[in-house]
Amino acid sequence: MERDYDVCVIGSGAGGGPVALTLAQAGYSVLVLEKGPWFTEQDFYKDELACCRRSVYTPSLEDEQHVIEDLLDGDWVGEATSESGWDFWNGNCVGGSSNFMSGFFYRLKPEDFRLRSEFGPVEGANVADWPISYADLEPWYTLVEKEVGISGRFVDHPFAEPRSMPDFPMPPTREHPVVDYIDRACRKLDLHPLPTPRAILSRSRDGRGSCAYSGYCGSYGCSTGAKGSARAALLDRAAATGKCEIRAHAKVYRLASDARGRVTGAHYYDAEDQAQVVTARLFVVACQAIETSRLLLASVGPKHPQGLGNNRGQVGKNLLFSAGGSGSGDLEYADLDVDAAAALKTRGPFVNRGLQDWYFLDDKAFGGRAKGGTVDFLLSHPNPIGRAMGEKWDADDRLVWGKPLQQRLKSVFTTAQHLRYEIFCDWLPNDNCFVDLDSAVRDKWNTPVAKVRIGYHEHDLKVGRYINERALRVMETLGAKNIHSGISGAPPQNLVAGGCRFGKDPATSVLDADCRVHDAENLYISDGSFMPTGGSVPYTWTIYANAFRVAERIRSAL
Repeated sequence: MERDYDVCVIGSGAGGGPVALTLAQAGYSVLVLEKGPWFTEQDFYKDELACCRRSVYTPSLEDEQHVIEDLLDGDWVGEATSESGWDFWNGNCVGGSSNFMSGFFYRLKPEDFRLRSEFGPVEGANVADWPISYADLEPWYTLVEKEVGISGRFVDHPFAEPRSMPDFPMPPTREHPVVDYIDRACRKLDLHPLPTPRAILSRSRDGRGSCAYSGYCGSYGCSTGAKGSARAALLDRAAATGKCEIRAHAKVYRLASDARGRVTGAHYYDAEDQAQVVTARLFVVACQAIETSRLLLASVGPKHPQGLGNNRGQVGKNLLFSAGGSGSGDLEYADLDVDAAAALKTRGPFVNRGLQDWYFLDDKAFGGRAKGGTVDFLLSHPNPIGRAMGEKWDADDRLVWGKPLQQRLKSVFTTAQHLRYEIFCDWLPNDNCFVDLDSAVRDKWNTPVAKVRIGYHEHDLKVGRYINERALRVMETLGAKNIHSGISGAPPQNLVAGGCRFGKDPATSVLDADCRVHDAENLYISDGSFMPTGGSVPYTWTIYANAFRVAERIRSAL
């Protein structure tokens, strides 16, 4: 049977980009279907309204939304995001949310691949070992350093993961003077401050510019191409081969399958909202964890009456976010001499400091050895509108406006450097965190939206609080004032994985070890959906690495 393409990739973020590039370079015909537009560097500006106040790079919630189920007075209550304004879209364009990431890149550690074996079961959590090891993924982590472009400096420490290369291919991005304060405080506490690797070019290469150090990075698109988005780092190169077509404004709403369970076609709406269908030998879904589960559940067929890969009811289950919290404090210029204050006022360079001294915990509070997490430091975003929103109420809950608001904003920007930290620890998979299809709410194409239950495990908060107590000591030791922190069970929408975990047993997994869907031999999933557990770091490097690994498996299959 003649097919339109060798491979059809649905989604173009960190999970789709490696597959498209690898297979196009190998000479196979590849089609990438992306629901959003195709932006380039010329479309990205340091515009706070476009980035953070309007739906410019994400869908309008009136057109495309989710239903979020949260626990209210003991009952799970769903609310459409068009009503709540709680946006679960992180990027809706070629390259996906990787266009807007901060680029904090950490590897998982060998123990993360065998969480249940290493630390034992946790009551109420569906913790499982991975079907592959760190050694299986390590070469692909290394490949990402080169292909995506990771800048950094390796420093050995007690919990360092093994590396096949002694250091990163590019030197670290420029560091802000505040790192000296962090380093001194950490060493005074016998801690090991680590340079944070970043998927941001410190030097120009392959037609991409180096970082411009504007101070506006996370949540913003990159106008120089330095940020290692799937678009800038991979898809532009894939398209240049002449073997990869990227079709923007193509919303896939169903994958058709035959009596053998094989996918036969991707049905999508084009830019004019006309229904189209495309055929291929193999299909790869990489829509982002929530939307991948939604597409599979919506794709019923003769051998998949409950949705593709869902014959055992596992699609959408064990969704992961990232547990933890954050804190902040002020380094006040009045406490410093003139030169030190001037240095701290610098805008643009990155903090590039993290701590993994509590990645593993051996404390009686946890009944023995337990999994901990990562602390990463960063400066408060310079967004003036965001700062104004934070200052518009006084201590008595009265609105501040006019000249008093101006004075408060002046103080915020001119009296101190606002240092923040974020805590990343495992979000334990559990029965109350999953994706389903909503029975009532539909998007602008009249297809059911994803209903997401966001239940967390109390153990996540316990670990977060433990690490936070120690992070606060670092802030106090470096002399910060006005210190605030919080640990919460609310999910960060930009850190999501799971829902289609891979494993050895089809009864408890959606994918095999190669990320091929059980009962659908020509369908793979290459985004973060595959992860049974998330580790205690941001997910993007692991998603990239696994997608390159899966791409090689697909190349072999072809």
